[in-house]
Amino acid sequence: MRDLKSYLNKVKCMECGYEMNFYAGLYNCPVCRGAWLDAQYDYDHIAEVWKDGLQSPINSMWRYLELLPVIDPQKIVSMGEGRTPLVRAIKTQQRLGHPAIFMKDERMSPTSSFKDRQASGATTALTEAGIKELVLASTGNAAVAYAAYCARADIKAWIFLTSLVPAPKMREAALYGAEVVKVAATYDEAKKIAADFAARRGIHLDQGAKAIPGKESMKTIAYEIAEDLAYQLGNPARDGAWRAPDWYIQAVSGGIGPVGVLKGFEELYRMGFIDRVPKIGVVQVAGCSPMVQAFMAGKPKADPVVPETRITILSTGNPGMSYEILYQANQKYGGYMIAATDDEAFTAMHMYAKTEGYSVEPATSVAFAGLDKLIEQGIIKSDEVVVLSCSGHTFPVDKHIIDEEMVLDVRVAKSSQFTGGIAPIDGLGEALKRLDEQVTTIVVIDDNPMDSRLIRRLLQAKKPYRVFEANNAFEGLDMVRERLPDLVVSDLDMPGMDGFTLLEEMKKDPRTANIPVIVVSAKDLTPDDKRRLAGQTSSVWLKGSFSTKDLVEHVVGTLSHIEGDPAGHHGSAPVEPAPKGVESPSTPEPKANDSPKRVLVVEDNPTDARLITRVLQAKLPLEIEHLQFGREALRVIRERRPHLVVLDLMIPDMSGFEILEQLKHDPELDNIPVIVVTSKELTEEEKQQLMANHVFSTWQKGKIDRQKLMADVESQLK
Repeated sequence: MRDLKSYLNKVKCMECGYEMNFYAGLYNCPVCRGAWLDAQYDYDHIAEVWKDGLQSPINSMWRYLELLPVIDPQKIVSMGEGRTPLVRAIKTQQRLGHPAIFMKDERMSPTSSFKDRQASGATTALTEAGIKELVLASTGNAAVAYAAYCARADIKAWIFLTSLVPAPKMREAALYGAEVVKVAATYDEAKKIAADFAARRGIHLDQGAKAIPGKESMKTIAYEIAEDLAYQLGNPARDGAWRAPDWYIQAVSGGIGPVGVLKGFEELYRMGFIDRVPKIGVVQVAGCSPMVQAFMAGKPKADPVVPETRITILSTGNPGMSYEILYQANQKYGGYMIAATDDEAFTAMHMYAKTEGYSVEPATSVAFAGLDKLIEQGIIKSDEVVVLSCSGHTFPVDKHIIDEEMVLDVRVAKSSQFTGGIAPIDGLGEALKRLDEQVTTIVVIDDNPMDSRLIRRLLQAKKPYRVFEANNAFEGLDMVRERLPDLVVSDLDMPGMDGFTLLEEMKKDPRTANIPVIVVSAKDLTPDDKRRLAGQTSSVWLKGSFSTKDLVEHVVGTLSHIEGDPAGHHGSAPVEPAPKGVESPSTPEPKANDSPKRVLVVEDNPTDARLITRVLQAKLPLEIEHLQFGREALRVIRERRPHLVVLDLMIPDMSGFEILEQLKHDPELDNIPVIVVTSKELTEEEKQQLMANHVFSTWQKGKIDRQKLMADVESQLK
């Protein structure tokens, strides 16, 4: 009887060799900070459970749960990905004179791509870690898959694509609600911009093949192939429930597919289910073939190239360690790497559509063209069983469904002096600056459409902000909660719900409580009105009594600290003072000679860290650093001596209690004040332990009194 749970027992860093326990949110080695991690399991136990095959009602890749990195199966994010058909390519066998060619038809996945497996694994891991926002750079199919699965998992997705990715794929990702950023640069430059964007905002960056969920989900392709071949080419009852092919062929960009499939076959071989690890056939498009070039030169590492191909989905110029893994597998098990031109791929695409009835995108047809070459050149022998990966047939999303304006456009300055496909730093810096402006979101709420439209046009004439209009407070509140804008511009007199009630509702929600609000209204403010607005707005502007230029400059000034501090730190006071005659709340300004106090937030959940940062910076000029790991936090505390530490208790690599103990036993660190903010229900013993470790105050997440928390922080920083 199968006990459906994961038997993952340790994780090994592929860069430094350090071994560690697995936990939700493990994305980097705590020793070398490397991202190439490998999950390892109790293979002896699984070999005993799987020896007679899998009798499972689960019709997705999660039927292989024992060998997947999941802590809580209830957190799995699935849409039935996996268990795709293995179809014999009869016409291709006849045309090439080869007896055993099979197509693994990944077009049957939810978004018609094998990337659905990766997206399912990644969003499951994010859900387990409590991460609610993601940045991903993609050449196309992963963008669509992640957008769909993030929508299902209630995770906000920022998708960075090169401008060469077909517009229908961009619109498809936007259809699922992802924020799509089109970068007019190479894919490797887009990855750089995405990484900088994520780092500066404290958003989780998907690591692709490096991360555990990516290759672990892809290895399920190997399990399915071995199961299906056993039925199609033998008698499972007599010959066993698993059978490996001689070759697995796939068109490759970054390499996550074959890297994962290779691991899957190696695990089956280790458990004694198959008699060989198949040869991996890597096919790249000739205009972007760093793996093939390195392979042909006998190099264990690939040099980056600048892509020159119309098949943009395969335009990864720098494959990194993926190539090293596949090259080592080639040396151990055999295999080959070969290139096909754009034209050869297009010819193969037509051929397979007309003969096999398989309509595929050009990226898959590259593998078809490569297969023809490998057989014609005698590299694949006549008695060898071949499985070909077939993926990526997406539906077009027409312009009338999703407008092109939903896609943000970022351009990178070009230079003939750079190599390796990476633009100069100044070019990337300018692109990131423009992107910061483009992702700055404003919601304008006014029951007069002419007024809201005028404000939108004035703002967008000055900066490329995204401005959304709502013409009543109910719609506006929904829009604010959905989009979490950087600024709200609101009227006060509106039917149904007025602006005062809107502000009160925003303050009740921790997600919207610290979003700056500028009031633009025709209402004459009474003393009671002013009292209700005190501390609720950045400024109040009376319609007809100000110049539009002043308002626009004031909005830009209010937002300038967000562009300069793009981690999403909303403050309540504008950077630029309001003009004379404009009502503004009285907020104490920091003295010119006051240097910001240093605060270290130790919190593994980026969403919670950002909320804490917003609360603290709403009133105080603080220099806040956020760390997710305990060991790194201890190092930073020793080196930089922050004025205050805000500490969660449930940190992945060591508990908050362990951090406190180490601080207590270091005389130079024992006097640094610590405030605990945690979701953990504390026992009386734990409360006593915190007091013994000189914790100044303890706050329960979701029950924080912001004013009292600020008072605590201020008292510690005096």
